Amino acid sequence: MVCMPSGLPRTDQLTSLRIPNSSPKMSLEWLVAWSWSLDGLRDCIATGMQSVRDCDTTAAVTVACLLVLFVWYCYHVGREQPRPYVSVNALMQGPDATGLQNGFVYCQSPECVRCSHSEGLNQKLYHNLQEYAKRYSWSGMGRIHKGIREQGRYLSSRPSIQKPEVFFLPDLPTSPYFARDAQKHDVELLERNFQTILCEFEALYKAFSNCSLPQGWKMNSTPSGEWVTFYLVNQGVCVPRNCRKCPRTYRLLGSLRTCIGNNVFGNACISVLSPGTVITEHYGPTNIRLRCHLGLKTPSGCELVVGGEPQCWAEGRCLLFDDSFLHAAFHEGSAEDGPRVVFMVDLWHPNVAAAERQALDFIFAPGR
Repeated sequence: MVCMPSGLPRTDQLTSLRIPNSSPKMSLEWLVAWSWSLDGLRDCIATGMQSVRDCDTTAAVTVACLLVLFVWYCYHVGREQPRPYVSVNALMQGPDATGLQNGFVYCQSPECVRCSHSEGLNQKLYHNLQEYAKRYSWSGMGRIHKGIREQGRYLSSRPSIQKPEVFFLPDLPTSPYFARDAQKHDVELLERNFQTILCEFEALYKAFSNCSLPQGWKMNSTPSGEWVTFYLVNQGVCVPRNCRKCPRTYRLLGSLRTCIGNNVFGNACISVLSPGTVITEHYGPTNIRLRCHLGLKTPSGCELVVGGEPQCWAEGRCLLFDDSFLHAAFHEGSAEDGPRVVFMVDLWHPNVAAAERQALDFIFAPGR
């Protein structure tokens, strides 16, 4: 801003800013006016500096710190490259799609690390690990590095009782079932909200009829009976339409400390087995997670077998197991017993360190 000389009328001020080449007198007037303008600008700057001096020191330091943090945040965000997420429809194929194997719906997307069993998978994972280390750090990556470099040997030499299909992280304590204390906070939080989840399920289940499958539910392949699931999070991707139907349950997921929500190994869904259903033996994709089942409706005659060890669900109680072990499920009750219903959510294995979780989220991000 250039300050105008206060002693001149507006018309004279406008005239004085023009510099006609034919009039030395007009040029002299312009120079005088410009000198007065510089004096005014100097006065403004001096006034501003005095205002800063008079300002409270603590407030000035606080503003300066906030400004530095904002500049750092802009720089950090600017360095990040957006990740190409695959669509929900690509991740959640319908019952007519190919890839239904052992009761598990494979998405068949060539971009999906979880379902792509190509020979170049290990190279792709190692490339992702190198990209993560360049961007962040190699610190704490020894076990992941070892696992990726020797993944083929691990998967081929594993005993038949535990054989994850995609990724095996070495040196993790293994057990078919885990005590509730393994993820105590999340287990207790889920159990406290048992009635909330149950009420939202019952509202959903009212839409069932004998002739059609309600929108949002998925039919899974089983040799007998019916197994349907209602996903809130499928392979690390939120299903917005379903989450809107279970808003309190979805918000609860955000309160869990160890919920896997940012990579393809993370799921959260309601799982329903009708009487007479058998889910055949199969392996999960990885050992870095624990699968948590919160019993919502658990009639007699229902059983979960993991690593050859049978367990029964209980209403309002959580059951933690490692689904990289060979496992199967049965509902041998009668029609009068009704369906077996659990809320299923994937939690981190308690022995996967925080740095490893961050790296695995990056390596196995949806769409990588």
